[in-house]
Amino acid sequence: MEPSSSSPSPSPSAAAAAAAAAAAASNRVKRKSTALTAHEESKRLKTEQEGEGVVECPYPPRLPRISVPLERLQQPIKLNELTELLHYAALGKAGGIKQPSWCRLHHQRKVKGVNVVVVEGLTQIHFYKHYLTLRHLRTNYSSRVTFTPSSNNVASEIFSSEPKSEGPSLSHKENNELHKALKNHPVITRFGIRRRGLTAYVLMEEEMIKRHYPVKGMPGFEEFVCIDSVDCVTDGSPLYGLDCEMCLTEKGNELARVSLVDSDGNCVLDELVKPQNRILNYLTRFSGITAAMLRPITTTLRDVQAKLRAVLPRDAVLVGHSLNNDLIALKLIHRHVIDTSLLYRREFGQRFKLKVLAETVLKRQIQTEEGKGHNPIEDAVAALELAQYFIKTGPRQVVEHHLEELWGYTIEEEFTDPAPAPAPTPNHRFADVLQTLGRSVAFFGRRSDVALDLSNQQWHNSDNELLASFRRQIKHPFLSVLHLSSLSDHLKGCVPPQEQQHQSVCANLRDMCVVFGGPFPAGFSEREVKRLFGCCGPVRKIKMLNTSVRVHAEVEFELLEGAALALKTLNGFNLQGQPIKVKRPVNESMLDLEVTLDALMDDVLNTGHLFAVKLKPSVTESINLSAKVNGHTFDAGATSVKTVNGFQPAKVNGKRLQLTATKSGLSEETVRETFGHFGTVERIILPAKPGKHARHAYIQFESSEGKHAALSSSEDLWKEDYIICPSLTPPHLSSWAAMTTVTTVDAEVEDNERTCMHTSYQDQKMELMMGKLDRRLGKLFRSLPDCTLSVVVLLGHTSAHGHLPGLCFMEVK
Repeated sequence: MEPSSSSPSPSPSAAAAAAAAAAAASNRVKRKSTALTAHEESKRLKTEQEGEGVVECPYPPRLPRISVPLERLQQPIKLNELTELLHYAALGKAGGIKQPSWCRLHHQRKVKGVNVVVVEGLTQIHFYKHYLTLRHLRTNYSSRVTFTPSSNNVASEIFSSEPKSEGPSLSHKENNELHKALKNHPVITRFGIRRRGLTAYVLMEEEMIKRHYPVKGMPGFEEFVCIDSVDCVTDGSPLYGLDCEMCLTEKGNELARVSLVDSDGNCVLDELVKPQNRILNYLTRFSGITAAMLRPITTTLRDVQAKLRAVLPRDAVLVGHSLNNDLIALKLIHRHVIDTSLLYRREFGQRFKLKVLAETVLKRQIQTEEGKGHNPIEDAVAALELAQYFIKTGPRQVVEHHLEELWGYTIEEEFTDPAPAPAPTPNHRFADVLQTLGRSVAFFGRRSDVALDLSNQQWHNSDNELLASFRRQIKHPFLSVLHLSSLSDHLKGCVPPQEQQHQSVCANLRDMCVVFGGPFPAGFSEREVKRLFGCCGPVRKIKMLNTSVRVHAEVEFELLEGAALALKTLNGFNLQGQPIKVKRPVNESMLDLEVTLDALMDDVLNTGHLFAVKLKPSVTESINLSAKVNGHTFDAGATSVKTVNGFQPAKVNGKRLQLTATKSGLSEETVRETFGHFGTVERIILPAKPGKHARHAYIQFESSEGKHAALSSSEDLWKEDYIICPSLTPPHLSSWAAMTTVTTVDAEVEDNERTCMHTSYQDQKMELMMGKLDRRLGKLFRSLPDCTLSVVVLLGHTSAHGHLPGLCFMEVK
């Protein structure tokens, strides 16, 4: 919920930070508006004439860009999902292709080409092992997702894949089979005849605006509450039926009752609501609301808004009949809706009544009690089941089954000539479709079995020759796939075998999440160590190190941020009057750690991202404040903490010490209220295991200014029991430590991983080869025409012992 004007004013430091961020944003807008050239102005005018969308006069024309919703970033993609993106980039909605299910390509019509580079043999852990060396890949690609290794020839699969047309246009075969009376039916012309998932019927933002739905950013809806939703829903997202009843007040129609049902038709919310203004007419005939019903009610609009936000999952799809009226009454904005009045369409924009649809399609009588009004639960269930029936049955069968009852006409059999001989089945392979449209395709790589005409293939013995040949092209192909294999050849010839190399690399990367702590009091248990270090972030594993004199522990965090915060906050923590030390492991792989962490902090994926943990007040009181906390040094002295029998926590300043993060967990509202003063918060992620409260949060600001403003006010946040640091773990990884876990059948491998961590000649050679690869890819990227979708795929590695995922980079040049 957006903070209201009556919210408490932020602290001076927060206000100053917000003002600085606003000024910086204003300057950026000024720079953008003055950067509009005559050429760009002419392009903008042309775009407006072609009906590209909303006119934005002060800004340069919008260029294609790709984005992956945060909810999908941590889910690996497969080859078929990658081809979804390539199909949409090349063909778009004009070719009947819908947006990929896992990402969004904005302004696809302006894409001028597609270039895919497949790098064989490299994995995700190779990228992060050589992260500093791969400067081009880590700085020039704004989207990065984990890639599941494929056993098929990736280049061949791209060319031979068949784009799935999901648009309303009909193929020749379907068009011939469909009776001519149905070809212009409003349902068929809008949705086609194929049965599709629910995402095909979710209203796009443009249609929501056209149909007078409340949409964020549109005039008139500034005070509406916005439900936090995922960027894109899937065909498996849950449906919720919604219906509201209104009364007429001095200010117009106001909400008097709201009902919500889940996908099984069970009522999850049914509330009477007290209108804010004086009621002129209860509209009992329609609403069923009477003065006696509302007299004892104290529930307000704000109350039901909060309840709906709590009940609806983030991927919920709301279903209703003329749902825009209900959302306006609720003063609510929800991005994903299905309107049954627009599913069962009539000619000339007319709409069926819900009662008619329920009686005809569901064979159910609703709204039968004259004078007593509607039952919103009954109406919500009816709208939900109408949508479920339409999705399950498909538009063609819906029309054919109810053509006479709903639309009032029948299909008469016509005399037809004998059917002509069937036309040859058209080839729908991706490469053939593009060539039919006059767009060139090409493969560059070693000689291999690729599903493409030989005239469109160029074979080369080395990656250097291949890339040089591609850059010499006078005109680049519209779709080009380059297969690089030199690094794979090198890795296959290395000793020790590739699996052992991967294990060594994994161990080195995992050390970035490891700290050593101690000495601890005698008898200090593993559980107590986990409670202590768990206040900095999720702990993956603890290994107790018991010497003859003192007790130490090796602590492995799930996230890079956990280890960083442990070093800053727990180094100097007092147990029984004795400070403990927290240090990182010391070995060759950690020599460039600080440089690597700085680079990860500045990663394009982490721009504007902040990591925060909230502690119990007793923890902040007991931590040695002379150490650096949140990147700042405090002068306050340390508080000595004692325990009872060395186990139970003692009282500190009258409070009992709890060495954990807050038990109640973080909520989005409290995090947004605290950090919203520093800048606009786009998204808050609260990772939590099932049944557990979230103990830490990832906060995404609209711009990096908000992140820096929060970091500069870390002392104030410390007083509110927050410890923060810039995000380090790339957002496409749910856990840094999990990334470094090899799926293997050898249970003894993990214990022996650190037996081979020295820098060898082969390591140095690999580093040089990765540097060459990155420079060559940079030259290739710069040679591409503007508005080309560039994709680089590290294929990953699969063997009899397990698999390691690859990585997919995406950017529109």
